Amino acid sequence: MNAYAVIDIGGTAIKYGCATEEGRFLEKASCPTQAREGGIPEKVIAIVQDMASRHALVGVAIDTAGIVRPGEDGEIVFAGEATFPGYSGTKLGRLVREAVHLPVLVENDVNAAALGEAWLGAARGASSAFMITVGTNLGGCFVQQGRVWHGASFSAGEIGYLRLHNEKRILEDVASTRAMIREAAFSHNMSPSEITGEMVFDWAREGDEEAMASIEELACNLGEGLAAVCCLLNPEVIVLGGGVMAQHEILGPLLEKRLEQLVMPAMRAKTRLAFAALGNDAGMLGALCALLEQEKNK
Repeated sequence: MNAYAVIDIGGTAIKYGCATEEGRFLEKASCPTQAREGGIPEKVIAIVQDMASRHALVGVAIDTAGIVRPGEDGEIVFAGEATFPGYSGTKLGRLVREAVHLPVLVENDVNAAALGEAWLGAARGASSAFMITVGTNLGGCFVQQGRVWHGASFSAGEIGYLRLHNEKRILEDVASTRAMIREAAFSHNMSPSEITGEMVFDWAREGDEEAMASIEELACNLGEGLAAVCCLLNPEVIVLGGGVMAQHEILGPLLEKRLEQLVMPAMRAKTRLAFAALGNDAGMLGALCALLEQEKNK
């Protein structure tokens, strides 16, 4: 049984584990990223070395925030300085590979999550899938025949930056959890810092019409982005991920209705909506999937 170190680097935490080539976890843990202090490669190397003391590792699969040039060198092409100071330009894959002497693959976190869902999750068996993650920001990725469409500058699928109706705002300004919270806070004469997305949905279930209006606004705007995906890519499945998508019993019907309004039936007929199934494991499993493909093609 082959064992792989799988590592997810986020702004707050580094989640990691040891998994088999079938995607079964042997162990999982996490530690603070502390990205402002730097030293992410050193943290990753320490995690792998510690794991190697317990398991006979044959590879390292990493997913991370930022625009990534995927592959063994795993260069972080761009990462926001406010969250990851000094991270841009880091050849994370090369640094880890030279330290632990194992095959390494590095992939963007949303791309990896989409691959994970295509491999073992909500898009399993689909020939093409677009995944959108809805949180404070919006991320996206298109997977076809089990491979990520990276684009010329490794930033394909960044649906959050889509502009609609010649607005100065981008899609994530009006279709993110942050946007929903902002609208709900305004209508309740509260500060956005006092509200969580879960609170907004709880209010709506209790009959709060203003809270429901903010959810409907989110679905309306997000639906426009999904309609663009349907028209441009015609995927077999659109996978909806991110914390807010746990509220699928409310959001599902709203998004289905919006797509019916915006996309002609002939284009919509073969595209289904699905909600992400792998949770926080999606990125790690997707990075593992990419590593397995990389090694198979050598």
